[in-house]
Amino acid sequence: MNKPIKEQPIVDVQNMSKSFGSTRVLNNIDLQVNHSEVVCLIGPSGSGKSTLLRCIAFLEQYSDGNIYIEGEMLGYNDDTDIRKLSSTKELNHVRRNMGMVFQQFNLWPHMTALGNVTEALVRVKKLSRVAANEKGLAILAKVGLSERASHYPVQLSGGQQQRVAIARSLAMEPSVMLFDEPTSALDPELVGEVLQVMKDLANDGMTMIVVTHEMGFAAQVADSVVFLDHGKILVQGSPKEIFQGEKPPRLQQFLQNYMDRNAFWE
Repeated sequence: MNKPIKEQPIVDVQNMSKSFGSTRVLNNIDLQVNHSEVVCLIGPSGSGKSTLLRCIAFLEQYSDGNIYIEGEMLGYNDDTDIRKLSSTKELNHVRRNMGMVFQQFNLWPHMTALGNVTEALVRVKKLSRVAANEKGLAILAKVGLSERASHYPVQLSGGQQQRVAIARSLAMEPSVMLFDEPTSALDPELVGEVLQVMKDLANDGMTMIVVTHEMGFAAQVADSVVFLDHGKILVQGSPKEIFQGEKPPRLQQFLQNYMDRNAFWE
């Protein structure tokens, strides 16, 4: 069942919950993400940030509530009285305009950077190899890797591999990009190059949902910051409201702990 169109957000999470067995890890989540909006999900480890993102990608089945992607229900078909899982074809249709970048790069080791970017263009989009290579090279240039197109993952730094992973998602021309702590597996000196690519995407109007521990990125780039704790959204607001305004005690404690851990780098 499609959601009625009325200034329709790209992602619309409605009263969504997720349980693993008897343990509820997300509780009554409501979240709307509009076109060209950057939403950063922050919170302590185990707060449900990555699980929420995985539910939005339907890599995890959510237990209750609804998620709509561009107005179409994700993961389930409720046209009948009994809710049932979507078929693989139906699920892929709803997710067709969604890209995701994980903590780990998940590149094919036997393919060059260009090959990693173009494989889906050939197999899924049915582009010719020549057209795919042309597009792939343009996207690698966008993430600053023109000179690394013929390199294999083992020949690339972690930051370069993550940028290839971003380019691979961009090649499919998604409407929304999901990032699950994309810098957490990187050496500190390589974090900046990945964050810069993400800043450039935001400036270009890409809709993004980002799970991050990079508070500086959230403060500078996000349109909305969402603070989760114990599977609930406790606070949501602009970066100014989250980082500079009055804060509930739990958010204050979280940000203070973050500042204490990173004091050496301030």
